[in-house]
Amino acid sequence: MPANAIGDGDEKQRVLEKAAAEGIRFVNLQFTDIMGLVKTVSIPVHKLEDAIDHGLWFDGSSVEGFARIHESDMYLSPDLSTFSAIPWDRTTHPTAKVFCDVYTPDGEPFDGDPRAVLKRQLERAEEMGFVFQTGPELEFFLLKTSGPQRIEPLPHDQAGYFDVTSDLAADVRKEMVNALEDQDIVVEASHHEVASGQHEIDFKYGPALRTADNAVTFE
Repeated sequence: MPANAIGDGDEKQRVLEKAAAEGIRFVNLQFTDIMGLVKTVSIPVHKLEDAIDHGLWFDGSSVEGFARIHESDMYLSPDLSTFSAIPWDRTTHPTAKVFCDVYTPDGEPFDGDPRAVLKRQLERAEEMGFVFQTGPELEFFLLKTSGPQRIEPLPHDQAGYFDVTSDLAADVRKEMVNALEDQDIVVEASHHEVASGQHEIDFKYGPALRTADNAVTFE
């Protein structure tokens, strides 16, 4: 196992056993670019142990803002504490996800990896005697379709802030909460927001790195 792999041998065994018990066939290794967009490479579950032990190499020059072509070699190191099955992908091709840190060939954290940036700031905060915790309130719009690839214009409802609604969006929001909690993300509240079609789901506060990972899962 590389010195920078996140998780000891016991945790690796736990994750491999969990994947087998849940019938996982594929694992999505995830990270974000400097704009916060989620990047994913999917591997068959039989390659997971190799990815844990040796990382997964990729071309950093193809990721926006990461590297120039002559310094493109990078690898992903899975953070095993973030491993979880994807609730809506449990049937035909059961799939799990795990967040990864990005490393350079010499084993150093990549400076442009947003997760590494946050880790550095958490270390600075700890040195100053602070514990940095966050509780994101994630707002979004739910849009109706009138056919394949056809989005209806807003408004979809006449509801406002904290209004009770009985339309389809209310059920969709509940399904989203269930999917989040299936991945051990604690939701404190969900509600209609101010604008028509606007909604919000609030996470329980917790360590900043974990809540950042949870926000990416929500995305």
